[in-house]
Amino acid sequence: MGARTVFDRTLKLMGNRFQLSAVGEDADWANECIDAGIGEIQRIEKLLTTYNDESETAMINLHAGIRPVTVSEETLGIIERSIRISRVTQGAFDITYGSVDKRLWNFDTHLNALPDKETAKKMARLINYRNIIVDRENSSVMLKEKGMRIGFGGIGKEYAADRAKQVMKGMGVRSGIVNASGDMTTWGMQPNGQPWTIGIVDPNARDKIFSYMNITDMAVATSGNYEKYILVNGQKYSHTINPKTGLPIRGIKSVTIISRNAEIADAMATPVMIMGIGPGLNMINQIKDIEAIVVDDHDKIFTSKNIHFN
Repeated sequence: MGARTVFDRTLKLMGNRFQLSAVGEDADWANECIDAGIGEIQRIEKLLTTYNDESETAMINLHAGIRPVTVSEETLGIIERSIRISRVTQGAFDITYGSVDKRLWNFDTHLNALPDKETAKKMARLINYRNIIVDRENSSVMLKEKGMRIGFGGIGKEYAADRAKQVMKGMGVRSGIVNASGDMTTWGMQPNGQPWTIGIVDPNARDKIFSYMNITDMAVATSGNYEKYILVNGQKYSHTINPKTGLPIRGIKSVTIISRNAEIADAMATPVMIMGIGPGLNMINQIKDIEAIVVDDHDKIFTSKNIHFN
């Protein structure tokens, strides 16, 4: 056996860049474990994707306003957890965000004006997690109104990262990282016995780091406006839409969430952006084992109560 080494693999999964890392002494064994993690992510992608008409998610959307759709225990569980997060965040997190009229927002084109408030609200009227009807007894899900759509863009890849971690740990990987396009979950220690060092992205320069932290058995997720946004009258608006207004948010450049669970970390990042600095951090401060770092449009840093920068 050789020295303990970090073995890793990078590839595109769920439309995102994933990197799976495992600490071990034997390359063949480590790669076998990484293969199993990749297989788990691919399995979840088939379950949750909206790009395959036969996925459970696509079937729920297809039959919106028509009838319930029987789904697996796993899909039912993700939807139930998503609804609980929606309640905690007062609707700032909502998996029915896919219901917004696509004519309203397309941040891949050159938008240069905001719609009026009445138009925006009308076109986002189908975004409402309360209209997801879950029947646990019959393991079914129904969207109450025609035109409603659910999507797991705010929680899916991190759920997959958590599951890949569990699969790899189950095969004996005592230390590793699953990095899902910059959002990551870690466990164990580096080969030198030190915690993993994670960089917090500078919202003004995607390829630069403005702070580092040492973590283990924790997950980190960041939501920001540095990748997709529009400029209207010199003001930058994030691609993140407030479900209550149908309008894009402004005032915050990035939110980083630290939690023991990657799914929770990612699900909480966007709501803090939508709720705003004060209400968002107040919410985070009331939840156990979760912290936040917020950077506003003026590059001022705000943190939850248990984070202290030197």
